[in-house]
Amino acid sequence: MTTPIDLVDGQHQLGDVLIGKGTPVTIRTIEGLGLPGMRTADVEPPGEDGLWLGRDYYSGRTIRIDAAVKLAGDQAGALNVAAAIQEAADNAAVRGYGGTTMDLRLKFPGRPTRVVRGRVRKADVDPEKAIHGLIPVDIEFQAADYLYYDDDPGSTGIPLAMLSTGGLTFPLMFPFVIEGDPAAVGRPGYIDVAGTAPTWPVLRVNGPCANPVITHVTTGRALAVQVTLEAGQWVEIDTRPGWRTVLRNNGGGVPLTPQSRIDLFRLSKGLNEIRWTATDPTLTSTLAVTWWPAYKAL
Repeated sequence: MTTPIDLVDGQHQLGDVLIGKGTPVTIRTIEGLGLPGMRTADVEPPGEDGLWLGRDYYSGRTIRIDAAVKLAGDQAGALNVAAAIQEAADNAAVRGYGGTTMDLRLKFPGRPTRVVRGRVRKADVDPEKAIHGLIPVDIEFQAADYLYYDDDPGSTGIPLAMLSTGGLTFPLMFPFVIEGDPAAVGRPGYIDVAGTAPTWPVLRVNGPCANPVITHVTTGRALAVQVTLEAGQWVEIDTRPGWRTVLRNNGGGVPLTPQSRIDLFRLSKGLNEIRWTATDPTLTSTLAVTWWPAYKAL
């Protein structure tokens, strides 16, 4: 797990290793920050000119970092820094499981810290060129998708009995104004998502309840979980690409109904409404929603 550090402009973090400005690792170039690779379904029509343009899909973003460890007169220290980069890539908690990722945090001038999720695919070190503490390092980071994410997540809690809040308080004092923007009055279930692209949330239902159904009202997409939770138990639905799991607090898996499409349950940029239902006579169960605003570009 990456320990976030406050980054300065031109400084980046790979796992727990800082590179770039103010570190022994100088960066010559970073490639792969523009449009990612694309998978196309283009077809050349037989017997005629032209091209039938099919549906396009973005591949995961590949970021290449051309760097060098520089510690003047300290070849052993330079080798230790290069070893730390290789150690960050060799993360058993990441590479030992399908879909798991590590973070590459990027801080460029004029932008807050952005996060890319993926794995290190290359960390080439050339000790043969280690002259007076200079060691070239070639890093390749393969992201699971093409988006950049906010460093800090947004989160909110939604009670099961959310319609019991709000309403009118008497006696009324005229004139009074009815607020047309539900987000402005903090109504539970409304989430204002920053960013320039849809993002995938993590949803946690805290018991006691049975058979919760979570609905994204705008799209009509719903996730129905076939589970019974006692007080103190929870089930978490992680919709993020590469993860996409439904797990109980004991680590066991939980089934969704066949109609539930976890890959299509996304929060759009701007205002979203989330509703959820469950069987809970106590009305004490809650839904926690966590999301990371997503961006198409830095």
